[in-house]
This record gives sequence, structure tokens and C-alpha cells, in this order.
Amino acid sequence: DCNNFYASCERVFNPRLRNVPVAVLSNNDGCIVSRSNEIKALKIPMGAPGFKYEAVIRKHNGVLLSSNYALYGDMSARVMDVLGRFAPEVEIYSIDEAFLNLTGIREKDWELWGKNLKRTVQRWTGIPVSVGIASSKTLAKVANHHAKKILSFKGSLSLLDAKRREEALRRLPVGEIWGIGRQYDKFLRQNKIENALQLRDADEKFINHYMTTVGHKTVLELRGYSCIDMDEAPATKKSIVSSRSFGKQVEDPDDLREAVSTYVTRSAEKLRQQHCVAGHMMVFLSTNRFKEGPQYNNSLSTTLFPPTAFTPDLIRTALNLLDELYLPGFEYKKAGVMLADIIHENDVALSVMDVNYLDDHRSNLMKAVDRINKMYGRDTVSYASCGIKQEWQMKRARLSPHYTTSWKDLPRVK
Repeated sequence: DCNNFYASCERVFNPRLRNVPVAVLSNNDGCIVSRSNEIKALKIPMGAPGFKYEAVIRKHNGVLLSSNYALYGDMSARVMDVLGRFAPEVEIYSIDEAFLNLTGIREKDWELWGKNLKRTVQRWTGIPVSVGIASSKTLAKVANHHAKKILSFKGSLSLLDAKRREEALRRLPVGEIWGIGRQYDKFLRQNKIENALQLRDADEKFINHYMTTVGHKTVLELRGYSCIDMDEAPATKKSIVSSRSFGKQVEDPDDLREAVSTYVTRSAEKLRQQHCVAGHMMVFLSTNRFKEGPQYNNSLSTTLFPPTAFTPDLIRTALNLLDELYLPGFEYKKAGVMLADIIHENDVALSVMDVNYLDDHRSNLMKAVDRINKMYGRDTVSYASCGIKQEWQMKRARLSPHYTTSWKDLPRVK
């Protein structure tokens, strides 16, 4: 598990941020979504509005930063690549977390192995991580929790020893267990189950009667049985949604066309990354429901036949839907695009007169565009309908450079 991931990514390329409070904000520079340890020490909660704590953070020589998703995604890929050198099976669980299957690997000292992994990731990527080792995923999460919180473990903890495992479970509040939500937490505490050890040792009749299949698996995992399988290959997404709140209220239909074109472009990129095509599209528009004034929320959809991942065709379809959807006189706050009925590009069923976009120049064109944008940075090649200034974009007044994905943002040595 990467420690304070977004904040840690920012520190890799800006050494001035080390040992000072760093908080990263959500979309439109709203709430705090990542906190350095120094921010946590100031008792600033996760999810707090950035403006509310800006004065406190500045007082302690800290900084608030906008989310730099391009940087975080690239750094995540680098971390996962390093982890792949330590185990034959790696499940990427989230942008900052992964499970490694260590079956078949022989080690005398697993905590030393974990410290070596931690040291290698830090040296190769600059990202600090914590390592938890156990016989099940849930126990590994318990180990990771303590490895991160208790400094004496130095970022690596193994719970393969029974006595250490019991102590770790005793110290973990039941609400902190992976898979235990707020309602379960409240219910279990009402039944005098307050920590992970008490849940592990709970009466079998109680578990079978009151807990779901998922909850039952959690208990078995706490007992050391591996019930949650590794998932090496991410499942193909059934739908892809691209949507953002605008940085300001938008009335101009041309701004809306730019936004929808941009969202289609992003969705199509994701579609091609998993070698798929979409057979259905929906475009939606909404005003700000928290603001007084006339409100309008609506969506329109259409079938795409044959299914495609060709961006120009998708943009054309989306803009036709937008033209039908748009009503003048409203201040729009959000727009978005959803692609659905997603299938693998090789599974497209065609009629006699249809041509799969894979079989003509369109596929080669998309491959060329994707390759150029990957090599030289996003939107090196872009579509005219996406616009240039994009004044509707969400607020990111505190955005750091795209150090790893844009040539112009490469750090310079003077």
C-alpha cells in the first residue's frame, strides 16, 4: 500500500515539499483527498473543504495542491511494475494498492523481504510503501495497517506468527477491518464485538445467522483461510463514464460541445486500451441543484451500429445528441458521456453491408493517434471540436507540472 499516495507523488519531483504539510484537493479544488503525515498531525480530516484549512496549512509552511491525475496514474504504473519483479502474481487493487501472491517463494525472514521490497520501490520510484504479509488478503490488510501506523515495524509486518497475529487483531477496531462497513461496525459493537480478534473468535451460529456471504468470508479470512482469490487481469468494464463538474456555470452551447467532445475522446481512449468497442452511447446535462434558479437535468442515448471505438464517429454522434438535449436559458454545471454495451473488438457481429472499423484505415489512424499521445503527452494530437482554451474546465489553480507524461514539463537542471 503506497503511503499518502497523491502527496507522495508530488514530493518525488518537488523536494521542497518534503517534511512540510502537503494536502491534495479533489476536482475543482474542493475537498482534501490526500494528506501527508504533517497534515494528519495538524488534525485536518480527510474530506475537509480545502478553503477551510488553507490558513492553518499556510501558517505551518504547507501547501494545497490540485489533483494531478496524469502524474498519479503514471507513478502508479511504475510502482506496479516494480512489484511485478517480486512475485509471479500481482493483483492491482487500486491506484495505490496491490496484492502479491507469494505462493512457492521461500523466505526465512518475510519481514526482511518486505523491507527489501519497500526499499526497492522507494529507490526506483521515490514512493514510500508499507508491506503486510499474511496467509489471507484480509490478514494482509491488517498487517499493512499496523506496518503503516507503528513506526517500530519500519513499514513491514508479517502475521504468519500466531502470537503476533492475535495481538494485531486485538489492536484493530472492528470498523477498521477490510470489508466491514459502518452499518456492520455499529451492529457488531452493539453485540460486544469491538475488535478483529473478537470477530475472528465469534460464535459460529452468530456468524451464520447475522452475516452475509461476504461477511462470513471476512471471518474465515481473519482465521487464516484464504477465501478471496487473486484477480490478476482486471475485468473488462461494462460501461465507461467520463464526466466532470465545470469550473464555472456554462451557458454557451459551444463550450458544452467542447466539453462533450473532450469526454468522448477520453472514453474512447479507455475503450481502445481494453481492445473493445461500444454499442451504446448516452450524453447527459445538468444544472447546479445546490444553486437557486431554473433547473434542468436530462439525458439522451442511442445505439451505435456497428459498435465502434473510432473517436471521430463517437464525437459526431455525441454532438448530435447534445444538440437535441441542449435548452437555452440554463446555467449548466455538469455534462458527461457514457459508453455501454461494450464487447471485445474481435466479437463484433456485422451485417453484409457493414464494415468493422478494425478492417479499414480508421483502426490504423486511432493506433497512430494513441501512440503519439502516449509518447509525447496527452492531446499532442487532439480533435478540433475539443477546443483549445477550454475555459469550462474544472478549477485546478494549484496544479503541479505533468513531470512524467509531458516533454515540456520535464524537470530541468540548472
